[in-house]
Amino acid sequence: MENNYLVIMAGGIGSRFWPMSTSETPKQFLDILGTGKTMIQQTVDRIKDIIPPQNIFIVTSSSYKEIIKQQLPFLDDNQVLLEPCMRNTAPCIAYASYKIYSQNPDANIVVAPSDHLITDETGFRTIIKQALEYTSKQDVLLTLGIHPHRPETGYGYIQSEQKDIQIGEINKVASFKEKPNIDTAKEYLHSGSYLWNSGIFIWSAKSIIKAFEDALPNIAETFAKGDHIYNTIDEQDYINNVYPSCQNISIDYGILEKANNIYVLASEFGWSDLGTWGSLWEKRHRDNDGNSVVGSGVHLFDCNNTIVTVPEKRQVVLQGLDNYIVVEANGIIMVCQKEEEQRIKEFREKVLNK
Repeated sequence: MENNYLVIMAGGIGSRFWPMSTSETPKQFLDILGTGKTMIQQTVDRIKDIIPPQNIFIVTSSSYKEIIKQQLPFLDDNQVLLEPCMRNTAPCIAYASYKIYSQNPDANIVVAPSDHLITDETGFRTIIKQALEYTSKQDVLLTLGIHPHRPETGYGYIQSEQKDIQIGEINKVASFKEKPNIDTAKEYLHSGSYLWNSGIFIWSAKSIIKAFEDALPNIAETFAKGDHIYNTIDEQDYINNVYPSCQNISIDYGILEKANNIYVLASEFGWSDLGTWGSLWEKRHRDNDGNSVVGSGVHLFDCNNTIVTVPEKRQVVLQGLDNYIVVEANGIIMVCQKEEEQRIKEFREKVLNK
């Protein structure tokens, strides 16, 4: 267990959950499910029995340091890795991997987003234990693929070399697929060889560093040069100096689509990336009319399939809404049809740039 590490990527600004999520307090630091815990707190809690607390690292924007220390007070400063600018997931993962490797060359690392929903936490821990056991003995890059149960167009897909892949099986990856249209998503669902791409990865520090050296040598060289600086008082100055020059590229494009040792573990643990208000509506508790409400002062009349999130005790009366999003946060009220939620970024830009 002492060789198990967790890297949580927490640098996103969560613009699709505006106006509740803002650049100052994005969704990973919010309790958008109304559970009493923020998304990043839930991410840590569900895996803390597998990863020692001192082996948990958060990679985030320098502007979120204080909020992370407030929400995860057990972390010391050395466990909060601060990006001076956004450079996508490959530099983020490289920084954490090289830093961890400098501490423990035998490290086995779980990399996870900070803002995903997992409802079957027992099942999740079982899968993570299986994955860590596998990657501790094999030179592979392992990703978790979620068994699809609908033709979803909002997720990327992983194609396994084997058809009819079963939960708990590990198979070589044939290809990664972008978010499909509905017809293609139906084909993926019926083929039996496609899984949703969860964005959760497991690998040894040695394996991922070798992959960076092979596929992204410039990024590898940048972070390898910091080997003697990590975990010293000079680390942040070094990162501030080199990070802006890193290539802006995702781990998927930069590493996973090029390497030949990519494997997928077929999983099912009630996963959702909670990328939209609509996906949140699907996962939150709903009444008999399909309405999901956070806010004790909300009164609904003739409403159906609507998600409402307003401050506690705010008195709100809504009548005749069907398939709507209603949010009040940060001095802004937004009422939007669920089918038009792709326009939320447009709304946000209009309000903030007025």
